[in-house]
Amino acid sequence: MQIRINKFISETGYCSRREADKLIEAGRVTINGLKPEIGSKVSDTDLIEIDNKPIKPKEKFIYLAFNKPIGITCTTDLKDKDNIIDFINFPNRIFPIGRLDKASEGLIFLTNDGDIVNKILRAGNKHEKEYIVKVDKLITSEFIDQMGNGVAILDTITQKCFIKQRDKNTFTIILTQGLNRQIRRMCETLGFNVLKLKRTRIMNVKIDGIAIGAWRFLTSDETNTINHMLVNSIKTE
Repeated sequence: MQIRINKFISETGYCSRREADKLIEAGRVTINGLKPEIGSKVSDTDLIEIDNKPIKPKEKFIYLAFNKPIGITCTTDLKDKDNIIDFINFPNRIFPIGRLDKASEGLIFLTNDGDIVNKILRAGNKHEKEYIVKVDKLITSEFIDQMGNGVAILDTITQKCFIKQRDKNTFTIILTQGLNRQIRRMCETLGFNVLKLKRTRIMNVKIDGIAIGAWRFLTSDETNTINHMLVNSIKTE
């Protein structure tokens, strides 16, 4: 697709369209080595230079919501035959935000926006992730109470969290932490084994409508809400 040269320049963040026209009039802009006229059009395959230095369009941020199947690993290591990158086969470079272990399924974000990753993942920012979990024993009120009030794993006590029983051996849990295999470890500490674990929500985005193994782009409303939720989030401890 071709666009006007001044629009191309402005979209790189170099300057405004009006300033771009002034650069063109001053002979400081070239397209494939030739000086253009005001209104000339360009495409992504053209070489655009200002003062003999090439300029490139800004990388557009990509945000995907993916329903990860069991058996896919959340790694960018292409040596892993089950890696999430090859499974999705997206044409641009993207990477997962956080992890779901190989035996788990459900919602995970993928993006090329490195700035957003730690803001979402850092536990101190209190961004919610919701799961449905099936265990191998009858759930007791004591189990629900212990899971909700903190369990000793990985040399720490897990943060208090919302948990609600769904049926005799299934519960919903909402975490703001992201400890390694956290739910499985919490259950194992209390004598339960996880039979099925599915993440159904991250922040304001739900898995509803995304088939297992499928993905969709986040909507503009979803990304706007996420950015609003991240305004006061910090990237590091």
